[in-house]
Amino acid sequence: MKKESNKAICISIIVLCVSLIVSSLFAYGVYWMFYDIQRFEGQKKIEEVSSSDNKYTVTAYLNSGGATTGWAVLGTVTHNETGKTKNIYWNYNCEEADIYWVDEKTVIINGEELNVLKDIYDFRRE
Repeated sequence: MKKESNKAICISIIVLCVSLIVSSLFAYGVYWMFYDIQRFEGQKKIEEVSSSDNKYTVTAYLNSGGATTGWAVLGTVTHNETGKTKNIYWNYNCEEADIYWVDEKTVIINGEELNVLKDIYDFRRE
């Protein structure tokens, strides 16, 4: 009787673990598809501005989602010494990028002030 009880507990734990793994993968997939701006690629370059120390370069791209959607602007920052690039700005219903640097690590893109090391602006989170 005790062996059957232990077997049932083990099966329950395995089912619970598998359910958690599947749920986690599903949640990550939803996040990646709808909220992660790192998966976007720039389409048409419209602006490029380097920081005063030339350590970082912010590049803005005009992106089209297709015939039934408006234009969007994607802003990327490139660390010029390493060549690493990450997306830091994503705005919809926008066709221009007004970029200027406040200091070596802070940039303003269309009125949004961002620290290029840690900040990300995504219109969907506003």
